[in-house]
Amino acid sequence: MYRFAPSPTGDMHIGNLRVALFNYICAKQKNIHFILRIEDTDKARNIEGKEEEIKEILQLFGISWQDYYIQSENLKFHRQMALKLVSEKKAFACFCTEKELEEKKELAKQQGKPYRYDGTCEKLADIDVLECEKPFVIRLKKPEKTINFSDLIKGELSFEPENIDSFVIMRTDKTPTYNFACAVDDMLENITCIIRGEDHVSNTPKQEHIRASLDYKQKISYAHLPIILNEQGVKMSKREAHSSVKWLLEQGILPSAIANYLIILGNKTPCEIFTLEEAISWFDINKISKSPARFDLKKLLQINREHIKSMENSKLNQILNFEKDLAELAKFYTQEASTTNELKDKIHAIFSPKDYLEFEKECQILKELLSDIELFENYDDFKSYLLQKSGLKGKNFFMPLRIVLTGNIHGPELNDLYPHIKNFIHELARM
Repeated sequence: MYRFAPSPTGDMHIGNLRVALFNYICAKQKNIHFILRIEDTDKARNIEGKEEEIKEILQLFGISWQDYYIQSENLKFHRQMALKLVSEKKAFACFCTEKELEEKKELAKQQGKPYRYDGTCEKLADIDVLECEKPFVIRLKKPEKTINFSDLIKGELSFEPENIDSFVIMRTDKTPTYNFACAVDDMLENITCIIRGEDHVSNTPKQEHIRASLDYKQKISYAHLPIILNEQGVKMSKREAHSSVKWLLEQGILPSAIANYLIILGNKTPCEIFTLEEAISWFDINKISKSPARFDLKKLLQINREHIKSMENSKLNQILNFEKDLAELAKFYTQEASTTNELKDKIHAIFSPKDYLEFEKECQILKELLSDIELFENYDDFKSYLLQKSGLKGKNFFMPLRIVLTGNIHGPELNDLYPHIKNFIHELARM
């Protein structure tokens, strides 16, 4: 089983979407279930509506799931497992206050040492945690031996017991910490491989220790994806607009193009332009680079243009909200526009009332000729006819003609544009 486990605490980051894509692809390759789990136990940070937004974005990218879980609905299991660990003396109640812990952390900092829990409460007499009224957390005793695990990208990793420490698994309000809830849920859902960002590498030995302490025997494999850097080579911040999947979509970048780009990011692929379905046939998680990948918006826009050009005309007309078939015209304008938003603006300028002030007289002459002109097959015949009938020459011919046809004084060569616009000449003459 593979899973994607986002928190409903903000907009989906491209790093999150990359994780979702890789897990989905690997699940499809092995023909096993892909699980969506909403990790909502941090109630203070949850944002209303984000859970549905996550699902909508995944569906937009063609990512479907066979099982769906809400982490908070597993709370009774988290508590049962924590009590089991306490009863087996693998975990203990800790009554240290935040103030006491902060003082110890500050002392360790002054001594230039990493803070480690000193075991103050570990040797207390047995306490009935179900009856205890004094606030406490539950800590899992640190492991007795080195924890090793294999990473499909990073190779073999190991963590010494002192670096894992006796960490908290249940808070004073009887809710699980991230690592405990995550580890237990992965057990309950029979997860066999976890693909996630490398910021979780330090969490993995803790989660391995939790499951081992619960006598869970099934092996889980891992792949921790390197971080995504921004265009300046610094770790991409969630505050940067283009780190948000929602923002990219709002700019008019196609889901298929975003998926395409995130799959090639830091990866060796057999081709540059492809669909998600095509990627499933050859994707190899082992080929992901160990080094951070740098996000390049220009590259994403170039890929977006290719996806626009390869899209079925009916679908492109639908996306661009065109009432008539203007898909080929829109595809032609990808030489100037990289997003569907920019294409809408280009096409809107063509089929909107024009500003003729600069060449008002010349434009009117051309409009009258165009209103009932014969639809010539090629641009040269079209141009020759207008030159002969209008009496206009040079700049006073070509600039007004471009304005009448496109609404702009600059743009693509009219010779190249003509085949895509000739069927709309009479309509344009009325604008």
